Amino acid sequence: MDLTTDDDVLDAVGPRLRALRRERGITLADLAARTGVSESTLSRLESGQRRPTLELLLPLARIHDVPLDDLVGAPRTGDPRIHLKPIRRFGMTFVPLSRRPGGVHAFKMIIPAGPEPLEPTPQTHEGFEWLYVLGGRLRLVIGERDLTLPPGEAAEFDTSLPHWLGSADGGVVELLILFGLQGIRAHVRSDPQRPSRAESRR
Repeated sequence: MDLTTDDDVLDAVGPRLRALRRERGITLADLAARTGVSESTLSRLESGQRRPTLELLLPLARIHDVPLDDLVGAPRTGDPRIHLKPIRRFGMTFVPLSRRPGGVHAFKMIIPAGPEPLEPTPQTHEGFEWLYVLGGRLRLVIGERDLTLPPGEAAEFDTSLPHWLGSADGGVVELLILFGLQGIRAHVRSDPQRPSRAESRR
Protein backbone atom coordinates (compact mmCIF):
# COMPACT_ATOMS: atom_id res chain seq x y z
CA MET A 1 0.00 0.00 0.00
CA ASP A 2 1.52 3.33 -1.08
CA LEU A 3 1.26 5.91 1.71
CA THR A 4 3.06 8.61 -0.25
CA THR A 5 1.02 11.82 -0.35
CA ASP A 6 0.95 14.47 -3.06
CA ASP A 7 2.88 16.77 -0.70
CA ASP A 8 5.59 14.11 -0.29
CA VAL A 9 5.94 13.82 -4.07
CA LEU A 10 6.13 17.60 -4.56
CA ASP A 11 8.61 18.02 -1.69
CA ALA A 12 10.98 15.54 -3.38
CA VAL A 13 11.06 17.46 -6.69
CA GLY A 14 13.40 20.22 -5.48
CA PRO A 15 16.21 17.91 -4.23
CA ARG A 16 15.83 15.81 -7.38
CA LEU A 17 16.25 18.92 -9.59
CA ARG A 18 19.30 20.04 -7.61
CA ALA A 19 20.88 16.57 -7.90
CA LEU A 20 20.28 16.46 -11.67
CA ARG A 21 21.77 19.92 -12.17
CA ARG A 22 24.89 19.10 -10.14
CA GLU A 23 25.36 15.75 -11.89
CA ARG A 24 25.46 17.63 -15.19
CA GLY A 25 27.74 20.38 -13.88
CA ILE A 26 25.27 23.18 -14.68
CA THR A 27 25.10 26.36 -12.60
CA LEU A 28 21.83 28.07 -11.71
CA ALA A 29 22.86 31.00 -13.92
CA ASP A 30 23.45 28.67 -16.90
CA LEU A 31 20.13 26.92 -16.31
CA ALA A 32 18.28 30.25 -16.09
CA ALA A 33 19.79 31.37 -19.41
CA ARG A 34 18.83 28.10 -21.14
CA THR A 35 15.28 27.77 -19.78
CA GLY A 36 14.17 31.40 -19.50
CA VAL A 37 13.24 30.80 -15.86
CA SER A 38 14.79 33.30 -13.46
CA GLU A 39 17.71 32.20 -11.29
CA SER A 40 15.82 33.14 -8.11
CA THR A 41 12.82 31.02 -9.15
CA LEU A 42 15.07 28.03 -9.90
CA SER A 43 16.81 28.44 -6.53
CA ARG A 44 13.47 28.57 -4.68
CA LEU A 45 12.24 25.57 -6.66
CA GLU A 46 15.29 23.50 -5.68
CA SER A 47 15.06 24.53 -2.02
CA GLY A 48 11.35 23.71 -1.83
CA GLN A 49 10.26 27.33 -1.32
CA ARG A 50 8.49 27.31 -4.71
CA ARG A 51 5.94 24.67 -5.69
CA PRO A 52 6.73 22.94 -9.00
CA THR A 53 4.30 23.53 -11.85
CA LEU A 54 4.08 21.99 -15.31
CA GLU A 55 5.19 25.33 -16.79
CA LEU A 56 8.41 25.18 -14.75
CA LEU A 57 9.10 21.46 -15.07
CA LEU A 58 8.70 21.11 -18.87
CA PRO A 59 11.74 23.26 -19.81
CA LEU A 60 13.80 21.65 -17.04
CA ALA A 61 12.96 18.14 -18.26
CA ARG A 62 13.97 19.22 -21.78
CA ILE A 63 17.31 20.72 -20.66
CA HIS A 64 18.18 17.74 -18.43
CA ASP A 65 17.00 15.35 -21.18
CA VAL A 66 14.89 13.23 -18.82
CA PRO A 67 11.20 12.23 -18.91
CA LEU A 68 8.88 14.47 -16.92
CA ASP A 69 7.99 11.42 -14.79
CA ASP A 70 11.61 11.25 -13.61
CA LEU A 71 11.43 14.79 -12.21
CA VAL A 72 8.41 13.98 -10.05
CA GLY A 73 9.49 10.41 -9.25
CA ALA A 74 6.40 8.85 -10.81
CA PRO A 75 6.62 5.03 -10.74
CA ARG A 76 6.35 3.04 -13.96
CA THR A 77 3.35 0.98 -12.90
CA GLY A 78 3.77 -2.74 -13.48
CA ASP A 79 7.08 -2.34 -15.32
CA PRO A 80 10.03 -3.80 -13.36
CA ARG A 81 12.61 -2.64 -15.89
CA ILE A 82 15.07 0.10 -14.96
CA HIS A 83 15.49 2.62 -17.75
CA LEU A 84 19.07 3.86 -17.65
CA LYS A 85 19.86 6.95 -19.72
CA PRO A 86 23.57 7.61 -20.28
CA ILE A 87 24.96 11.10 -19.67
CA ARG A 88 27.93 12.22 -21.78
CA ARG A 89 30.29 14.80 -20.27
CA PHE A 90 33.93 15.67 -20.90
CA GLY A 91 34.13 12.96 -23.56
CA MET A 92 33.14 10.27 -21.03
CA THR A 93 29.89 8.35 -20.48
CA PHE A 94 28.10 8.19 -17.12
CA VAL A 95 25.24 5.72 -16.59
CA PRO A 96 23.20 6.62 -13.47
CA LEU A 97 22.47 3.55 -11.35
CA SER A 98 20.48 5.32 -8.62
CA ARG A 99 17.38 7.49 -8.83
CA ARG A 100 16.75 8.92 -5.37
CA PRO A 101 17.45 12.63 -4.75
CA GLY A 102 20.16 13.55 -2.27
CA GLY A 103 22.44 11.11 -0.49
CA VAL A 104 24.98 9.02 -2.38
CA HIS A 105 24.61 8.64 -6.15
CA ALA A 106 25.87 5.59 -8.03
CA PHE A 107 27.18 5.65 -11.61
CA LYS A 108 28.90 3.40 -14.08
CA MET A 109 31.56 5.50 -15.81
CA ILE A 110 33.17 4.64 -19.14
CA ILE A 111 36.36 6.37 -20.30
CA PRO A 112 36.72 5.77 -24.07
CA ALA A 113 39.88 4.58 -25.77
CA GLY A 114 42.12 7.15 -27.42
CA PRO A 115 45.19 7.12 -29.68
CA GLU A 116 47.30 8.07 -26.66
CA PRO A 117 46.76 8.85 -22.96
CA LEU A 118 45.52 12.38 -22.22
CA GLU A 119 47.34 14.93 -20.12
CA PRO A 120 45.68 15.44 -16.71
CA THR A 121 43.50 18.53 -16.25
CA PRO A 122 42.60 18.38 -12.53
CA GLN A 123 39.30 19.86 -11.35
CA THR A 124 37.74 20.49 -7.93
CA HIS A 125 34.14 20.46 -6.70
CA GLU A 126 32.22 19.82 -3.51
CA GLY A 127 31.74 16.21 -2.49
CA PHE A 128 33.34 12.85 -1.76
CA GLU A 129 33.90 10.05 -4.27
CA TRP A 130 34.47 6.29 -4.06
CA LEU A 131 35.41 4.33 -7.18
CA TYR A 132 36.07 0.72 -8.20
CA VAL A 133 37.84 -0.25 -11.43
CA LEU A 134 35.87 -2.83 -13.43
CA GLY A 135 38.09 -2.97 -16.50
CA GLY A 136 41.10 -1.27 -18.05
CA ARG A 137 43.83 0.64 -16.26
CA LEU A 138 42.78 3.87 -14.55
CA ARG A 139 45.14 6.78 -14.01
CA LEU A 140 44.02 8.69 -10.90
CA VAL A 141 45.66 12.02 -10.08
CA ILE A 142 44.82 13.54 -6.67
CA GLY A 143 46.82 16.61 -5.74
CA GLU A 144 50.48 15.67 -6.19
CA ARG A 145 49.79 11.92 -6.16
CA ASP A 146 49.68 9.99 -9.44
CA LEU A 147 48.31 6.43 -9.19
CA THR A 148 47.58 3.64 -11.67
CA LEU A 149 44.73 1.33 -10.63
CA PRO A 150 44.15 -2.00 -12.45
CA PRO A 151 40.82 -3.90 -12.37
CA GLY A 152 39.69 -4.81 -8.86
CA GLU A 153 41.23 -1.83 -7.10
CA ALA A 154 39.25 0.89 -5.33
CA ALA A 155 39.93 4.42 -4.12
CA GLU A 156 38.08 7.13 -2.23
CA PHE A 157 38.89 10.83 -1.98
CA ASP A 158 37.62 14.31 -1.17
CA THR A 159 36.69 15.97 -4.47
CA SER A 160 37.57 19.40 -3.11
CA LEU A 161 41.17 18.30 -3.80
CA PRO A 162 42.36 18.78 -7.42
CA HIS A 163 41.70 15.43 -9.10
CA TRP A 164 41.56 13.83 -12.55
CA LEU A 165 40.54 10.42 -13.91
CA GLY A 166 41.74 9.04 -17.23
CA SER A 167 43.09 6.02 -19.02
CA ALA A 168 46.62 5.03 -18.00
CA ASP A 169 47.43 3.47 -21.37
CA GLY A 170 44.91 4.89 -23.85
CA GLY A 171 42.55 1.91 -23.54
CA VAL A 172 38.92 1.83 -22.41
CA VAL A 173 38.36 2.07 -18.64
CA GLU A 174 35.13 1.07 -16.88
CA LEU A 175 34.41 2.14 -13.29
CA LEU A 176 31.74 2.03 -10.64
CA ILE A 177 31.46 5.37 -8.84
CA LEU A 178 29.66 6.42 -5.66
CA PHE A 179 29.45 10.18 -5.26
CA GLY A 180 28.06 12.14 -2.33
CA LEU A 181 28.05 15.75 -1.24
CA GLN A 182 30.53 16.90 1.37
CA GLY A 183 30.26 14.83 4.54
CA ILE A 184 28.67 11.81 2.83
CA ARG A 185 31.16 8.99 2.46
CA ALA A 186 31.00 5.37 1.37
CA HIS A 187 31.53 3.02 4.33
CA VAL A 188 33.58 0.04 3.23
CA ARG A 189 34.17 -2.93 5.55
CA SER A 190 37.62 -4.45 5.07
CA ASP A 191 40.32 -6.38 6.90
CA PRO A 192 42.23 -3.72 8.87
CA GLN A 193 45.37 -5.90 8.72
CA ARG A 194 45.33 -6.03 4.91
CA PRO A 195 45.78 -2.65 3.18
CA SER A 196 44.72 -2.22 -0.43
CA ARG A 197 47.36 -2.03 -3.15
CA ALA A 198 46.69 1.67 -3.53
CA GLU A 199 47.34 2.12 0.22
CA SER A 200 50.51 0.00 0.11
CA ARG A 201 52.07 2.24 -2.55
CA ARG A 202 51.78 5.38 -0.43
